[in-house]
Amino acid sequence: MTEVNFFQDVQEQFDKASKFTAHAQGLLEQIRSCNGVYRMRFPVQLDDGNIHVVEAYRAEHSHHMMPTKGGVRYSADVTQDETMALATLMTFKCALAGVPFGGAKGGVCIDPRRHSLRELERITRRYAFELMKKNFLGPSMDVPAPDYGTSEREMAWIFDTYRALRPDDLNASACVTAKPLSLGGIPGRKEATGLGVYYGIRELFDDETLLQPLGLSRGVTGKSVIVQGLGNVGYHAALFFEQAGAKLVALAELEGALFNPAGLFLADVMVHRQRTGSICNFPGASNLTSAEALELPCDILIPAALQHQITKNNAPNINAKVVAEAANAPVTTAADEILREAGIIVVPDLFLNSGGVTVSYFEWLKNLEHVSFERLITRWERTVGERFAEALERLTGKSLDTEARRGLTHGPSEQDLVRGALEHTMTLAFRAMRELHRGRSLPDLRTAAWVLAIDRVAEVYERSGIFP
Repeated sequence: MTEVNFFQDVQEQFDKASKFTAHAQGLLEQIRSCNGVYRMRFPVQLDDGNIHVVEAYRAEHSHHMMPTKGGVRYSADVTQDETMALATLMTFKCALAGVPFGGAKGGVCIDPRRHSLRELERITRRYAFELMKKNFLGPSMDVPAPDYGTSEREMAWIFDTYRALRPDDLNASACVTAKPLSLGGIPGRKEATGLGVYYGIRELFDDETLLQPLGLSRGVTGKSVIVQGLGNVGYHAALFFEQAGAKLVALAELEGALFNPAGLFLADVMVHRQRTGSICNFPGASNLTSAEALELPCDILIPAALQHQITKNNAPNINAKVVAEAANAPVTTAADEILREAGIIVVPDLFLNSGGVTVSYFEWLKNLEHVSFERLITRWERTVGERFAEALERLTGKSLDTEARRGLTHGPSEQDLVRGALEHTMTLAFRAMRELHRGRSLPDLRTAAWVLAIDRVAEVYERSGIFP
């Protein structure tokens, strides 16, 4: 559904927002530019003995903070412009979330569904080797993570390759994030982006001033939700909204979409898909195309698939009240203007998609410290809780039951700490974006997100003395 060049569209968003800043033009040019792109081609032997030449990329958009950070995408549609666009978004996503990374992104031009497990491992390890040759991989240089078409499995292969070639690096486990827990991963990383989407929209639905023009009441309970894309991000976003009492009226995937105005149960749909290989023909639901699902009426539309799913062609048909950009750039700049004129609130990807990199930051810190956060504070928290419970019993003269005592004395797990920190990060970022939107009378939340992120990147440069 792409109607414009992805990289040009991202640059246009930057240009529109930068007009609301007071930074020097030279500084804006530096912030806007992609600092480096590594394009590589390497041979990999397939299982049948033939040689396949793989094209791949790694873009580092900004070095104002180091290391750079960004996922690795496996897709037959990967291009250099797409990789640069995603790296650009990562820079400003990190700045908005207050995560001290520069933006980066990687792409390998393959369809992972067409390769065996052994072939995928060879491709991944060779890609990691190529990155290391040019210093595009390392705990203090550039730290990949999963993206579309990759998972913790590929991150484990990259980590193992790096560790084998840099056995003297004590911090080797910090060279990638979203690793398996057994290799230094962190609990809560898998669902982080989807959970961040939920936290971000929950903040929006606590703001009566923003909701009033839409005719919506506070809270997500009872709100109708449509999710496009049931990968890691979309699945977990749908799960957390369902758990909060929202109603999933439509779910969309590559093979098609389901619609039931009475609501769909996510677990049942996923069992059906696992059994049949498709979400289509689910009992009690109507079959639609994924594109048609985007145009159904709902309170919250969550495009969580690929970029440019809502364009100027279908934007006039969107019947949602809120569009939550869970994917990277699912709404084009032209479509964004159409939605805004229609009174639809678009919650931008720059903010809403930042949960993954936020928790990746926690994992990176954990790997550098060589200790889990839970180990540092849990025992102390439990001791404080036990003392509080004992004091409460003395003052009241009553004994706490087992469940009540456990609630007071149970120290936080590492997942509890991660989720709490993610919730805090998303809350602060939303409020900063909202206040800038109101304080400077900016056109929309997207512009506010970009302006806030540009200001934060510019501040780093200005404090460095490079741009006095």
